[in-house]
Amino acid sequence: MSLDLPEDGIAFLLNGEEVSVPTAPTARLSEVLRESAGARDVKVGCNAGDCGACTVLLDGVPVCACITAAGQAQGRQVDTLAGLVARDPDAQRLARAFQRHQAAQCGICTPGMMVSAVALLRTGAALDEHVVSDALGGVLCRCTGYRKIIAAVMDTANDAPPAEGGLGAPIARLDGWPKVSGAERFGDDVAPADALHLRVIRSPYHRAGFVFGDLEAFRAENGLDLILTAADVPGDNRFGVIPGFEDQPVFAEAETRFRGEAVAAVVGPAEALARMPAFPVTWEERAAVLTPDGAGNAALLHNERARNIMCRGYVGKGNAKAALEDAAHVVEGQFSTGFIEHAYIEPEAAVARRVGDRIEVQCCTQAPYMNRDGLARILGISPDAVRIQPTATGGGFGSKLDLTAQPYVALAAWRLGRPVRIAYTRGESIASSTKRHPSQITMRIGADADGRLQAAEFEGTFNTGAYASWGPTVANRVPIHASGPYRVPHYSARSIGVHTNTAPSGAFRGFGVPQSAVAQEQLFDMLAGKLGIDRLEFRRRNCLRNGDPTVTGQVFDTGMGIGDCFDALVPHWQTALDEVAAFNAANTTRKRGVGVAGGWYGCGNTSMSNPSTIRAGITPDGTVCLHQGAVDIGQGSNTVIPQIFATALGLPVDQITLIGADTDVTPDAGKTSASRQTFVTGNAARLCGASLRAQILRLGNVGDDAEISLQDGMVTLSDNGTTLRIPLPPGDGYALEACESYDPPTTPLDADGQGVPYAVFGTAAQMVTLEVDLELGTVTLIKVTAAHDVGRAINPLLVEGQIEGGIAQGIGLALMEEFLPGRTENLHDYLIPTFGDVPEVQSLIIECPDPHGPYGAKGLGEHCLIPTAPAILNAIAHASGARVHHLPATPDRVRAAILAAGQVPE
Repeated sequence: MSLDLPEDGIAFLLNGEEVSVPTAPTARLSEVLRESAGARDVKVGCNAGDCGACTVLLDGVPVCACITAAGQAQGRQVDTLAGLVARDPDAQRLARAFQRHQAAQCGICTPGMMVSAVALLRTGAALDEHVVSDALGGVLCRCTGYRKIIAAVMDTANDAPPAEGGLGAPIARLDGWPKVSGAERFGDDVAPADALHLRVIRSPYHRAGFVFGDLEAFRAENGLDLILTAADVPGDNRFGVIPGFEDQPVFAEAETRFRGEAVAAVVGPAEALARMPAFPVTWEERAAVLTPDGAGNAALLHNERARNIMCRGYVGKGNAKAALEDAAHVVEGQFSTGFIEHAYIEPEAAVARRVGDRIEVQCCTQAPYMNRDGLARILGISPDAVRIQPTATGGGFGSKLDLTAQPYVALAAWRLGRPVRIAYTRGESIASSTKRHPSQITMRIGADADGRLQAAEFEGTFNTGAYASWGPTVANRVPIHASGPYRVPHYSARSIGVHTNTAPSGAFRGFGVPQSAVAQEQLFDMLAGKLGIDRLEFRRRNCLRNGDPTVTGQVFDTGMGIGDCFDALVPHWQTALDEVAAFNAANTTRKRGVGVAGGWYGCGNTSMSNPSTIRAGITPDGTVCLHQGAVDIGQGSNTVIPQIFATALGLPVDQITLIGADTDVTPDAGKTSASRQTFVTGNAARLCGASLRAQILRLGNVGDDAEISLQDGMVTLSDNGTTLRIPLPPGDGYALEACESYDPPTTPLDADGQGVPYAVFGTAAQMVTLEVDLELGTVTLIKVTAAHDVGRAINPLLVEGQIEGGIAQGIGLALMEEFLPGRTENLHDYLIPTFGDVPEVQSLIIECPDPHGPYGAKGLGEHCLIPTAPAILNAIAHASGARVHHLPATPDRVRAAILAAGQVPE
């Protein structure tokens, strides 16, 4: 095709329509498509060609738009996801397959995945797992574990509709179609055209003093609208997530405490920021400490925290020291893990606008009400004067609980009275965001001669970085969980959070529990070996059963499902051991192994109030509206919560209109973290649905089992062969309305950590089969079999998706991921699992209902990750005889461990 080249721009066909945009030919095609042509379905995750989220078709060939010059599109055809789904039959079938398999979770990578898949489908190639993985391999996903994406692409020819039904049915995501059609809008997709841009000025050093030059002259000379520093914060120049630990400044004052810390922000038109020279700040680099070693004698990061100790945690039961001395067998070890980056494909983004005496912020977040209250303190205004409107959130995993970009745009919009937007670069996101806590762990475990656990001692040091963030939660949660879901009569677990000059460590899927499991589950294998007991049998022998006390003295009469999880693995375990033995007998340099590990996780806050509130109403015309404020970051709350509510109400879920999170119109459903939404907000939804149902039944004075239908402003009630039709009350608001809350029953822990920290624990057991090249130290995963007790599977397909996604992140923790401050601030140096790294996953859904859960359901998100890394490490040891105690288990470390163990093949 041929299109004339306009002056100062390019012309091309975009989704079949001629467009002409003013731009330099060297501009990024992704930026031109998004900002000039309005194609916001093109996502930007890295601007380096690493993540593939921006993939479009250029004359039918998939390209990364972020590293394609706009001039290359001149006179050519560009197709994006939205255009393909609107016009292309292959894309339409693919979209329906993605819905059928729930292949889109958060949805930020979905455009890149689907566009690449359409190109594959157009080739007519025979599809198998390897073909699909190769074709889509340039696109990264952090949520799904890739398995559902592969299944969807291979199932495109089957155009069956998604499943229907209520509780327990694998229905399609209720918010899924916008994700697969390109209509979904994320944090950087919602800014108005007249919004000013904001850029944060950050420290290039781990610790530094600084002074500014003439900021007003710099502003005027460069056409900027505003420069912000700490002096411009009208309220408190600090924020945090734990009361008493709000210690992070919006802008540093006099000294920065980590590389990437903000000192100022500049605001102006995009073109002014693009040509802006170096910001006038002079740095004085100062001595920094990056690990807990030596932090006790280093300069204090916070004057009130002696020896840079943030806080401590402790759980004690019985006399662990004496019991270990009396134990027939004792094993011990030291273990460590590093920083892990969340690596969500959507970098942080937000836009703010001032509306009278209120500030409104649209942003990607996991905690709208926490954001609201934090911004109110910073701005010095009432929380009611702040409105948080969450956009779709392209992955979070914990880091988007904290305030990130929101304070900067809120301050600027408040001052200027104009909309202000920001989108972090990938390097900025990685440098400044919270991380999984690095850990240094020492643990001892003892058993009697019959293989019964007697005692355990745990000491864990966690690098909490420059600021507290969720560090106190990690310090308090880990000692409770470090026993694993096992009977340990005598127990002592201590944790300590230490400040260093690194990015803050915060919440990341498990709050420290995956790190402790790496130690505890490896030692269990070593103890089973000493005893000569099968490793799975050792765990079955010692796991908690109903009626057994946990290490905090809590007793569950029902719902403790870890034994059922281990039992479900038994036939798979024996088959895998036999197959591995046969393989190893025939091979010398390559050996296979099988590993197993268990895990547990308490759902919700630790020993603290943890409420959620749900509101619902029926309009006079009979529309049922569910005000659901639990942010869906891909885990599925926008589907599970309506399924629970609809079941309690007694209507099909497709008759529920969902009103999503917005602090002005939805009550506080709490933060999306700690595997709490299905359990806590689900219970609030159940109570709300039941309350609304009771009101409807009272209209006709019918029995509890009556059937309800709503249509044309009438309620139809059917009860024992009698049918009543009752008009709904007219009016402007809701004809009927209900609002209910739920707060899990917990108690504070005493000085020894005894009490009821969680109402519900979810449990899991995973086994891994893998192959180790003894000469190279490389590890190839073959299969993961995962048994997870979810209490009740509200949506089994969502359960599988969470399991597969959590396992993928566990693979990264075990084998490849480690953030090094100042060195791995992109997605080609910081590696996360790709299509080729995640093997077949077989999910075994176990249902041991919990009396506290909605219809017996328990949380799931964190549990999926916890057993994966230790099961991999145990399988490596089974294959090679080598133990890797310090993660990640990269080929060089595995090879070194093989050599140290004397397992070099002849």
